[in-house]
Amino acid sequence: MTALRPENGAAYDPYADPNAYEAAVGRLSDPLNDPLPGQQEQEQRYEDTYQRPYEAPYEAPYEASYGASYGASYGASYGAAYAEPQQQGYYDPYEPITGPVAEPVAEPVAEPVPGHVPEPVFDDETVALRQAEEPVPTPRPSGEGRAARRKAAARAAKKRRDSPGVIASRVIGELFITMGVLLLLFVTYQLWWTNVLADQQASGAAKSLEKEWGSGDQEREPGAFAPGKGFAIMYIPKLDVRVPIAEGIDKPTVLDRGMVGHYDEESGLKTAMPWDKQGNFGLAAHRNTHGEPFRYINKLVEGDPIIVETQSTYYTYEMTSRLPSTSPSNVDVISPVPQQSGFTKPGRYITLTTCTPEFTSKYRLIVWGKMVDERPRSKGKPDALVE
Repeated sequence: MTALRPENGAAYDPYADPNAYEAAVGRLSDPLNDPLPGQQEQEQRYEDTYQRPYEAPYEAPYEASYGASYGASYGASYGAAYAEPQQQGYYDPYEPITGPVAEPVAEPVAEPVPGHVPEPVFDDETVALRQAEEPVPTPRPSGEGRAARRKAAARAAKKRRDSPGVIASRVIGELFITMGVLLLLFVTYQLWWTNVLADQQASGAAKSLEKEWGSGDQEREPGAFAPGKGFAIMYIPKLDVRVPIAEGIDKPTVLDRGMVGHYDEESGLKTAMPWDKQGNFGLAAHRNTHGEPFRYINKLVEGDPIIVETQSTYYTYEMTSRLPSTSPSNVDVISPVPQQSGFTKPGRYITLTTCTPEFTSKYRLIVWGKMVDERPRSKGKPDALVE
């Protein structure tokens, strides 16, 4: 192509060469393909520095000075020396890479253990899940190492062994805890379970008594009732109390079964019966636990009705007075004309006695009343029960 150009003295025929059109187009100025300012000079310096030492004209000075044989050999070695870096991997940024490309070395992948599923681990950097790394097995120590470890563990256990004072304090603490639990169970039994049992027993006694009355048995004389035998039912409408009355004030057979006890001859404090024409009908019952039928008798006020039902008759009393606290040995409160009651002459009275303060038996609370009505059962219930 250079031989046909006009500048070489030959006539240039643009249609003689089949590639002339492409060559002509290639000479056109292309702003996208033109080199940047200074790029051509940089390429020229690079060519002069790294390409021309390999060319043959460099051998000429050596041939002229030292002879053709020496120059040829030296030129060959000189060229080989400059060519060696390129053969060992030096590359020209303007030349395409033609040598083999090294394959990346793959890291070895651990074989999965059959039946083992590693748990996912949260990546703190990306806040994403990634598979947990397999734990590196710890090499098992040798026999001497195991013995040393056992000795060290024994020494550590000996150091951790509690002193006698610590053991004693622990035992005392456990005893206190056990006593606390037992005390809590006892309180629960006394304040709750005894009421449940007593209510069931008292309700059963009242039903049994009503069934007996329905059979037609005649009312018996006082003293014919056996200790613990029910013979009447008491109603206190204001307190919503309905409880059977049994003979005697024995705790296991009467009071602890949720019933009201009548002071009888066996107690040494015999009192009258409701049907007696004169006397004091003395009664006792629990204020707390075991049904607690007299728990709220301190709320009774003058005029509140207290009704006693027997096989044939309703006896109605009205509350008249109260003694908030007295000694348990003050038996005069249940005498025929009770002391401190305000009564001054014989009559048909009723006396209710129970413990005070609540949950103790240090003193006695006394409530008195007098009979105001005697009504046969055949005529129906008294007005206080109907209302």
